[in-house]
Order: sequence, then structure tokens, then C-alpha cells
Amino acid sequence: MRRWLFFMVSLLAYELILSGAQVTFGQTDDATGTYTLGEIVVSAEKPAVESVGTTREVTAEDIQNRDARTIDEALQLLPGVNIRTGGEGVPRVDYRGFKPRHTLILLDGIPLNSTVDGQYDPTLIPVENIAKIKMMGGNSSLLYGEGDLGGVINIVTKKGSRKGIHGTLSGEGGEEETSLVRGTVSGSSDKMNFFLSSSAYNTNGFRLADDFTPTDQENGGLRENSFRRRQNYFAQGGYSPRDDLDIGMVFQYYRSEFGKPPSTINGTDDFASKSKYERVDDLEGISGHVAITYDVPGPLELRSWVYVNQLRENKKGYDDNHYRTMDDPLIKGTYHERDDSRITGANMQVKYDLESWGFFTLGFNGRRESWDSEGKIRDVEIPKTKPKKYAFRYFDDDKDLDVSSAVLEYNVTLFDHAGLVLGYRHNWLEKDGGGNDHDWNFLAGLYYDLTKDTRIKGSAARKTRFPSISQLYDEQSGNPGLSTETSYNYEAGIEQNLPWQTKVGLTGFYTDVKNYIEKVAISSSVDRYQNNDKYLFEGIEIMGENRFFKNLMVRLGYTFLHTRDRSTGSEKDELQYRPIHKFTAEGNYLFDFGLSANVNLTRVADQYFYSKNTPLQKKKLGNFTILNMKVDQALFNRRLHLYAGVDNVCDEKYEESYAFPQAGRFVYGGMEIPF
Repeated sequence: MRRWLFFMVSLLAYELILSGAQVTFGQTDDATGTYTLGEIVVSAEKPAVESVGTTREVTAEDIQNRDARTIDEALQLLPGVNIRTGGEGVPRVDYRGFKPRHTLILLDGIPLNSTVDGQYDPTLIPVENIAKIKMMGGNSSLLYGEGDLGGVINIVTKKGSRKGIHGTLSGEGGEEETSLVRGTVSGSSDKMNFFLSSSAYNTNGFRLADDFTPTDQENGGLRENSFRRRQNYFAQGGYSPRDDLDIGMVFQYYRSEFGKPPSTINGTDDFASKSKYERVDDLEGISGHVAITYDVPGPLELRSWVYVNQLRENKKGYDDNHYRTMDDPLIKGTYHERDDSRITGANMQVKYDLESWGFFTLGFNGRRESWDSEGKIRDVEIPKTKPKKYAFRYFDDDKDLDVSSAVLEYNVTLFDHAGLVLGYRHNWLEKDGGGNDHDWNFLAGLYYDLTKDTRIKGSAARKTRFPSISQLYDEQSGNPGLSTETSYNYEAGIEQNLPWQTKVGLTGFYTDVKNYIEKVAISSSVDRYQNNDKYLFEGIEIMGENRFFKNLMVRLGYTFLHTRDRSTGSEKDELQYRPIHKFTAEGNYLFDFGLSANVNLTRVADQYFYSKNTPLQKKKLGNFTILNMKVDQALFNRRLHLYAGVDNVCDEKYEESYAFPQAGRFVYGGMEIPF
């Protein structure tokens, strides 16, 4: 807690310094706007493609009300989203049964999916620079590019929108010496704007629920190897030399280190993985883009941006839970690995406006994915040794992939109460050493307003995803012969405005996936990536909101997900770790004296998983309910905010993956100073 006290004193001192400068204190909600130059589909235009499918938004206000600290926490309450943390120690954002690698995640148009496995770590993305997050289903615009079978997470950042210098300083502290410090500065003039932010997060780890039953691998209390450190820096700038020309730049830098909590069971039953003792000692990332928009005289508009996203990761696997050595020849699989990955790419869009007849968008995008991995792993069996002993093997791998797409998409609004979108995309993959591939996609959708309060919509799409570098070339589990994944997505829904300021949305979806890539056990000790013939995801999502009472907002959400493995010879029925039922509720109330209170609840039920060995056995993961609360008091004419909260109020003991228990009750408090 000494670090927390130091941060609080520093913030108070900084406020006193600023109070003597030419800076205006007070409410700063309108001091920032939305940076749209990197948005692939600009929501301000309200194209039909945003209405025919599912598009849900999480705003900066939602993030602040819930005290969401990272992307996974911000998305937790959305229908269709399932947060799952397993052996990697990283929260994974699954959507409608798809894994994170099937959902594109973009920050101002910069792809954040890993070049190695297509995944992403949502804890590396802070929220202080976010204006909104758009979550879109698999029938999203084709302009986003290849790989969006499950959908798209589009993160749109803030920009300075008010003259002068404005910003915020905040600090937060909690149990297990957890601290979070954040700061933002923004401003604008007639032709320029900027936004800067930084944050630092540190924790010794998370505490397990009090009723956790100790095992030989975990004795309860502070979860073993669950520490995490992170620093983030973000900068955005915009320049508009003329009314028809906008130029923007975005830069992001972050560093992190964290532990991966091991399995609490250590493979002592058919369902548990063997405990691994792993840490990421140093992770460093840099990303950015330069974007330009030019409104050509006449019906044309040009938009283009180039980007880079680079990541370096240094990871180790140790002999035991002392996390010091990897010298024991009896232990197979200890390692020291350094990965360098990079995505470089460009997007270009040409929009032709037909006015009342809609508009066409012609898009081209391409990217190069590079991966360099070097290190050593103890997996070479030493002959004639009893018990078996293993020696280190040294490796140095270097692989590249080139992916490109060309898109033509048409959007039109008909008679002021209907909208139509049609699109075609072709994708190309160039591999190291040949074996190139290409595939095609389509999108067709329509919405129709039956009345001013009732909208119906429907859409169909064919989407594809090429295999990632690790799926193709990983030394232990890679498979160069993998086929491209393909999905046929069908969706229909209704949006209804009801009396008393209530609105409800109901969506049904059906997704037929061919050649879905997953690891398959080919022996007791070896897994390999393989295509599965056919997976099926279908379900319904319901979301409702009421704002009848002054200062009160209530939201409810429900997801039903039905999955099936229809692959030839499969022993599975339901797919594992896809919960059948999810229910969410949220309430936020603002009192007249400046106090706001937020309560949210998540209930996850009926998810199954399978044994590691054949013949497969099926087991049900425990249902759980998580309740979170936060209160925020504005003081001194909103010059100071004090807040406190409790995550997992009831200290629920729960798992999102078997033998990987999650955090128990967590109490925190903080303050924010706007200027």
C-alpha cells in the first residue's frame, strides 16, 4: 500500500500545481471527441451495413461507470461474449462460440491479433484512451478484411475536441498491493487536435475465494504466479489544413510482465492438464498508423492509412514453482523462448456517392505477417536412460505470410425506412515456400422499418480465415497442409421501442463452419493442428434497456448458444467451454448530489469440457454468478471524484477453464481529478 499512498500524494500535489496555472477545472466529458480516421467503416455515416447485422457499442461512459480497466472487462456484459481464462493466464474473449483468433480486433484500424496464433491479450489494451468499442457479429462489413468469421471488435480512440488544455489524473489501489495510475491530456485548435494518455498497472496477483479447497499445487489465498505489471503510452494527433483534407497519426507503446498460474490439479485425472511453471519476463509492443482522408470535389472520397504493429516477447518455462531453474533433465518441456512478430500493412478506400441511390466503396488492403522465434527447449530424449532424461534442443525459426483483399460494397437507404447492403470480397494468401491460397466472401443484408418503433433485419454472409503462422509451421503442432476455414453466417432480428423509454432487441444467428482449426491429440504427448469437418453455432441474443426514471439506466441481456461438432467420426456433441446460457444485468443511478452507483451481474451456466485422452469423457463446469458494485462521488463542483468498488461481491468460487480458479472478492478505491 506504500506505492498507492505515494501515487495519491503525487496526484494531489499535481492538482495544486495546476490550480495555479491557466487551466480550467471542472467537467471534461466534452473535451474529447472521436477519432474516426482509422475507422474502417465510419459510424458517423450510418451506412446500412451497420444496421443489417449486429452492432453493439460500449461507450467511454459505460467503461467509467463499471470501472472497467481493460478490454475484456469492458466487453463482459455484452450478449454473445464469453470471457475465459485458462492455462495461458490471459483472458480470452470468445464470441458466439468462436475463439478470439476468429474475431478481428482493431485499434484505429491497426490489427491487434497476433501474427503467431491469431489471438490477442485484452489486458494489454487500456481503456483511458477509448471513445467507444463496437462489437459486430460475423455479418460485419467486408471492408474489415479476411479473418472475421466470428465478428469484429473495433476500438475507436479519443481525440481533443475543445480549445485549451484539458485532461484527467487518476489513481486506484486495492488488495494485494494492486495499483493503477492513469493520466490524459488533450486539446485542439482550429486546424489541429491531440490526445495523450498513459497508465501503469501493478499487482502481486489475485486472491482466491475463501472457500477454495487447497490442492497439492495451490494452497489458496494469493493465487500462485498471478502477478502482473503493465505500462502503456498512447498519442494521437490530427491536422486539417483544409476543410476537405484530414491527416492523423496514432502511436502506442506498452511493456508488460506477468505469470501464468499453473493448473491446480497437475494432470492427476483425465481432464486436467499437467501443471506448467511459466512466466513472460518481458513483453514490449509498438504500434501506430498514419491516415489521410480527402473529400475530392464531386462524388469521390479517398481514405487511406498505413500501419505497423510490432511485439517482442521473452518467455520461460521452469522446472518447478520456485521459478528459478530449468536444469532438471528429468522434466520435459522446460524452455526459454524469444518471439519477435510484426504486422505491416495498408488500407485504401474509394467511396463513390450516388446521393439518394446510396454509395459504393471499393477497398484494398494488404498486410505482411512476420514471426521470428529463437531459444531452447528440453524435449530431446537421451537414449538408454532410466528414468527417462531429456536434453535441450536449440531452435531459430523465421516465417512470413502475406494476406491481401479486394472489396466492393454497396450501401443504400430506400424510402427513408429501409436499407440494403451487398458486397463481394476476394482474399489471397502467400505462404513461405509456396502452397498459396485464395478464397471469396459475400455479404447481403436488408433492414426494414415496419413502423417508427419497429425494425426487422436479416443478413447472410460467407467468411473465410487463413491459418496462422503457428498453425502452419510450429515445430511441435504445426500442419502445413491445413485448409482455409470457411463459415456461412445467417442472422435475423428485430428491434422494438416500447413505452416508458424502453427498447428491446432480439437476434437469432446460425453459423455453419467448415475446416475449423483446433489442436487434436495424435498421441498421449503430442497435439497437432487439424481441420475439423463441420462445426455448428446457433443461438439467440436478447438485450433490453430502460431509462424511464430520471437518472436511472437499467440493462438486461441473455444469450442462448447451441454448438455441435458434426465432423466425421467425432466423439463430441457440444463443443467445450461454450456456455449454453449467459444472463447479464446492469443498473446505474446518478443522485442529484453527485453520487453515481453501478451494479452489474453476470450469470454463466451449462458449459462442458472433455477428457484429454480417448475414449472421450464429458464433464460439466460449475455454474457461477458474479456481482460487481461501484460508487463514485463528485466533489467541489466536479473538480474531484472519489470512488470505491467491490468485484465479485459474494466471493464466488468459480472456474472458466477446468483447474484454473479465478479471483475471489476484490475491494478497491480511487480518485480522479479532471482539469
